[in-house]
Order: sequence, then structure tokens, then C-alpha cells
Amino acid sequence: MNRREFLTAGAALSGAGLALGAAPAANPRPAAPPPVPPKPLSPTGAFDVGDRAQLFIDQFLVSSSHAVSFTQHAGRKHPANPLMKADRPWEGWRISSYGTVLYDEEEKIFKMWYEGDRTQWFPDFVTLYATSQDGVHWEKPLVGTEKCEGLPAHNAVLAACMEANVIKDTDEPDPARRYKMVAWDHRKKPTGGPHALVSPDGLNWTRISTANLFRSSDVVTAFYDRERKLFVALPKLSTPVRGVVRRCFGVTTSPDLLNWTEPRLTFQPDRRDDAGTLGRIEAVRPILDVPDNPALMRTEFYGIATYQAESCVVAFPWVFSVNNNSRFPTAGPFNHDGCCEVQLGVSRDLETWERPFRTSVIPLGAVGEWDSGFLVTASRAFRHADQVWLYYGGINATHGNPVIYDEYQGTERGTKYTTSIGLVTWPLDRFVSADAGSEPGTLTTIPLHFTGSRLELNLDASRGSLTVELLDGGGKPLPGFGKSDPLTSDSLRATVTWNGSSDLRALAGRPVAVRFEFRNAELYSFCFRSQ
Repeated sequence: MNRREFLTAGAALSGAGLALGAAPAANPRPAAPPPVPPKPLSPTGAFDVGDRAQLFIDQFLVSSSHAVSFTQHAGRKHPANPLMKADRPWEGWRISSYGTVLYDEEEKIFKMWYEGDRTQWFPDFVTLYATSQDGVHWEKPLVGTEKCEGLPAHNAVLAACMEANVIKDTDEPDPARRYKMVAWDHRKKPTGGPHALVSPDGLNWTRISTANLFRSSDVVTAFYDRERKLFVALPKLSTPVRGVVRRCFGVTTSPDLLNWTEPRLTFQPDRRDDAGTLGRIEAVRPILDVPDNPALMRTEFYGIATYQAESCVVAFPWVFSVNNNSRFPTAGPFNHDGCCEVQLGVSRDLETWERPFRTSVIPLGAVGEWDSGFLVTASRAFRHADQVWLYYGGINATHGNPVIYDEYQGTERGTKYTTSIGLVTWPLDRFVSADAGSEPGTLTTIPLHFTGSRLELNLDASRGSLTVELLDGGGKPLPGFGKSDPLTSDSLRATVTWNGSSDLRALAGRPVAVRFEFRNAELYSFCFRSQ
């Protein structure tokens, strides 16, 4: 078997499926930019939060707290999960959420680019296309653009494509480039590797890169950063960590989809990750394929999804807990047994990434359930109405199970062993809360510079109450903004008032710290809104 990763759909961008036309321009590596001085925090020297919601995944803005704890909240699995199963011959016995799901605001429809297994029609895996009116009930329209002898109708849009990171660019003036993609070509290098493609409709794709975009070893996720106006990719960088080459990830950016900075290592397992390996392995003990080897037990990162919150980028790293090598040496040196869960991380600058909680935000299913062994996700989560949606793939086996490999001779693919796609959701930005119990707690921020005119909170104080006090840069109460009117609701957008007024225009341009006092309440985020 020539595939080196479990559940990674390998991708050779098949010439039959690419309308290459004229030779695209080369994509040379850009020169290193000259050093620039750090950007000022704000005109006042305080940290600039503008009018963007500030989450508590990290504690970057927390100056001090008393009787307050921080709690990570797992996503809610949809009760109809799994929402998609492999039920077309050309999909193979398994499908994966590797790819992209988005809600098309123009067409008012959900679109999914997902991956199928190797079959007689598509021997190097394939990217497939599905649509949905509600994001729950999916159709697989026979709109496939790949030419395949003996298969006139299907939903395959790119043969042998690994990780179809699809971006719909509504600001693109050229209709032929409305959709953009970063994907992995699974053919041997120099042809193989990460490449860029464009499409007018998300179905007919043209490759525009002639060389690998950046260094990477298969799995790569990408998105367009609206705040920075940059394409961002997180490539896998196999890296020695404490004596063992492991799956790690970096970050690279591009202004134009073709010219990328040198990837910088940002995600590598630390000792805390390794120390948690055995605990994660125990959850899948009944379905492991090989016994533990303590000398090989460790943690790696298998992939990373992202979500663009207003003030930060939320990461969903796939944490792979290795218990031993696979018993299939012909499958390659990077095949190991173990399980994979999805955790949480965050960055405010794409440079520094924090992972305060090392626990799952998409819990593995109970042993025997469809998602009990190994989880992966779509390339990114997205906001839909007042929720954050993330599609994920699951299998009821571990990474070393014989069913994954070509050596497998059994008949249990698609019956005893399945891979499917499900959905997990969060109320808007409710990933982590600052909590106070029956003892009143306080949380005070660092001095902030804001541009809004009122303070809005995402909180649940339905069993208690929360008040707000505004302070100057030195921590002294600001006249007229002592303890606010108490909030006692469960709301994504509760406006803070002082004697019935929410107007903060008098504080515009001044450093302001916020002190929250609350009991029996959860605070998820705050922001100074302009409207």
C-alpha cells in the first residue's frame, strides 16, 4: 500500500480532470521580507480590541481573577449523526470529511467537497461533491466533471485530490476564479505536493501552480484570513521531536495563492501531550490492533481545522495518540496504531498558538459506535446563523486496524467497519467560559482601547447575576461607570447598562479596563459594539 496515512485521501491531480489550458505562471518562493517594527498596541498604548468579540479560549486579556475558573465546552453532536455514509460504488467503502463544507450565502445552500476511497474508477482517491438545503440531509448530485471510462455519471469533481481546501471568493472580479483551492497532489515529486487551483463553479477545476506551493508532507489545510487579507495554510511538517520524527504542523501565508512564505513550525507535541497519551489510549483499548509499546507511545498532530472568530483564529488540532507501530511494515514508516481526537487551540496573530485545554472538543463515541476510534474534520468550521458548525469524519477502528490497508483480505469493509461524516455545533463563540459559582467571582481585563459605543456580553447568568465596572488604565473606577445594572439572562448579545443607559461614547479614545463580578454565571465573550 502506497498511502502513508490513515484516513488521508491521497491526491494526484489527474490530468483527465484538470482543464489546464495554457501553461500557468510559475510560483517562485518570495524573498524574506525586511524586518519591521512591532505594530503599536493602539493610539493609547492599551490593547486594541476595536469592536470585535473577545473570547476566553486563552487568557490573554485577563489581568487578574478571583474565584473564577475557565471551562472548555465540547461541541454538540447532531442527533442524526452520521449524516453521510458511503453509498455510491465509486466512493469506495469509506468517505472522509477531509475537504471543505461551506454555506453559500448567494445560493442559500450548503456545499461539501469530501473524499472517497480508492476504487477501480478512481485508483488514487477522489474529491466528491454534495449539497444540502439544511446541512443535515445531503444529496450527491451527478454533476461530476471527472472523465471516467465506464462511469458516465457520478459526483466526482477532482480525481486523486487530497484535502480540497475550497474558498469561494465573492470579491474576485474574474468569474473563472470565483472558487479557489489549495489541495495535495499525491503523485511523486516534483509533480506531487501542495498546489493551487481555481474554478468558476466549484466543479470544473484548473490548476494554476507549476511547482509545490510550500514544503509539506501530505495533510494541509488552508483558509482566507479576512482580517489580514492573506491566504493561510497549515502544512504538515515531519519533524524530530525528542528523538522521534513526528507529525507536526506549521503556518505559511500568501497574498495571491501562488507565492508563499517559508513554513514556520507552530504545532509540535510537548511533554504535556506525551504525558496524556496513555489516558487517551485507554478509551479505545478494546479496539486497538496491537498491544502497547511504552517505548513508542507518544502524541502527534494528524491535521488541523480552523475557525475565524472576530478577534482570533480558533484551531481544532487532530491529536493522534500512538500506542505502537502498525503490524503492516509494507504500508510505510509512518503507519502506527492508536486513536485520534479533536482538541482546541487559539492564536491572535498566527505566530503564537496556545492550547490551554488538552481535552477533546469532539468526544470519541462509545466503543462500537461509528466515531469511536479515529476522528478527523473538514478543513474549517464556519458560522451559520448563531452557531458554529464543524463537520467531522469518524471510523470505528484505530489507525493500525487491518481494514485500512491493502493487505486486508476480509469482507468487513463497510459492514463491521465504516467511515462516515457527522456534524458538531456550538452556540456562537461558546467554546470556553469564565465561570463563577456560589461565591462571587471577579475578572479584570488589562487596559483596552475600543471603538464601539456599547458593551455587549455573551453569557449565561440565568441562574445568577453579573455586573460590570469600568476602570481607567491604572485600575481606578471611572465616574459614572461603577457597578452596572445586573444581568440575569442567558444571551449571546446582552447589552450592559448603567442606570438604564448603554452609551459609552464618552470613553472613546481612553484606556479602559473591564471588571466583571458574577456568581452562578458563565461569561463566554465580550465586545464593544458600534451598533
